[in-house]
Amino acid sequence: MARAVVGVMALQGDFREHQAILEACGAQVVRVRLPEDLAGLQGLIVPGGESTTMSRLLTSSGLLGPLLEAIDGGMACFTTCAGTILAAHEIRDGIPDQVSLDVLDIAVRRNAFGRQLQSAEVDLDIPTVGPEPVPVAFIRAPSIEEVGSGVEVLASYQDQVAAVRQGRHIGLTFHPELTGDTRLHKLFLAGL
Repeated sequence: MARAVVGVMALQGDFREHQAILEACGAQVVRVRLPEDLAGLQGLIVPGGESTTMSRLLTSSGLLGPLLEAIDGGMACFTTCAGTILAAHEIRDGIPDQVSLDVLDIAVRRNAFGRQLQSAEVDLDIPTVGPEPVPVAFIRAPSIEEVGSGVEVLASYQDQVAAVRQGRHIGLTFHPELTGDTRLHKLFLAGL
């Protein structure tokens, strides 16, 4: 079986941790910084970081248009924290010119769980990946406030939707890559 070829958007944020997990899962990883880096990818990780900075960098790098074309052409996305903000159909509390990749039919609110002091590592029940809880990190996490009819809720935290899947796209408000658990990345790779 051929190895999946997956990009990790490497403009800003925790792309190195995602790369390490993907490589541990057997994927071939390409760091995506320029439009030409998208060639041949089956999927893309849009990592956590700072969503307004990532939005500006997508535009200034010239990556935004080609990325939208690749997504329209069928490339799957796996997004965490700030990446899920960028993937949302509606971004609440964003900057006026904030980029939306419109990958997931969800409405998100930035930093909904508060400042850094409200950040936490928790064990989250995600039945789709097995009976054992998944250790994850919520760091200035957004909340998913609304989901469209075609969106499957995979997990919730503190009565807020925390993980969703829509077709081959997966959006998380937390960071599984920081705790080293590979199950959610494997779920994404299995759908490619």
